[in-house]
Amino acid sequence: MAGYIVRRILQAIPVFFGTTFLIYFMVFAMPGDPIVALFGDKTPPPQVIEALRERYHLDQPFIVQYFLFLGGIFRGDFGTSFSGEPVTDILARTFPVTLQLALIAILIEMVFGIGVGLISGLRKGGIFDASSLVVSLILISLPVFVVGFVCQYVFAIQLGWFRPTVSTGAPIQDLILPAIVLATISFAQIVRLTRASVIDTDGQDFVRTAASKGLSRGRIVPIHILRNSLIPVVTYLAVDFGVLMVGATVTEGIFNVPGVGRTLYQAIIRGEGPTVVSFVTVMVLIYLVVNLLVDLLYAVLDPRIRYAK
Repeated sequence: MAGYIVRRILQAIPVFFGTTFLIYFMVFAMPGDPIVALFGDKTPPPQVIEALRERYHLDQPFIVQYFLFLGGIFRGDFGTSFSGEPVTDILARTFPVTLQLALIAILIEMVFGIGVGLISGLRKGGIFDASSLVVSLILISLPVFVVGFVCQYVFAIQLGWFRPTVSTGAPIQDLILPAIVLATISFAQIVRLTRASVIDTDGQDFVRTAASKGLSRGRIVPIHILRNSLIPVVTYLAVDFGVLMVGATVTEGIFNVPGVGRTLYQAIIRGEGPTVVSFVTVMVLIYLVVNLLVDLLYAVLDPRIRYAK
């Protein structure tokens, strides 16, 4: 296992350098001059423009800019935004909010998605199964901004169960409704994925063997069926966690959540290259760590899996 972990870490190194290089290239290859755009309709003195270019290393060749950026990353310095605020401070302010939002959404997906998918798979062809498939199909078909505005209007404005927007400091209770909206589409996918995996596992020989040995259904379902059905679900949840961390722009915008998605969108609009690159680099690191943890979890879920030396 230790050798496998080392190999996976070594494999992640070129992925990190390759993705950060592509991100940096695409951001700084965008047309337009971000320094000039800072001043809007005003025309700043040439000396001011040159000073800002030098400050953000925009006067250097692209490859030099990239290696300066990498050097800062290894020192824990993610650069400075065009507003003068260190990117690390922006990350420290927005990252915990989005992390809480993503964790609540993942928890909702796991508890309700896996639960409904398991029951649906065990009762294939029944009323519950048909109802869950119809509901999941509807949720998959609805755009997230439609679900967001409907939930905000019904549950926050009309019924008053939640706050319509997230207040300053982003308390946990204010994040519940945005997390529900964020989890709707993935919930539907997990229900269908779990259902299909449970149906397939329930027909395997080892399940029939366990039943022939006299094991009760209450023991077969959690140990033999559910455990072996979770591998594709865990894989999807790992990818979805990264998507939730960086792809919650619409949901954060609807509920005014001061998180990573909304901040990243605003940085893209303003052309703040250092902020965009630093935020996406952090997301890449999260993806790599989560995928490594999921690979290790496979061996726990399925004892048949063995990592070759």
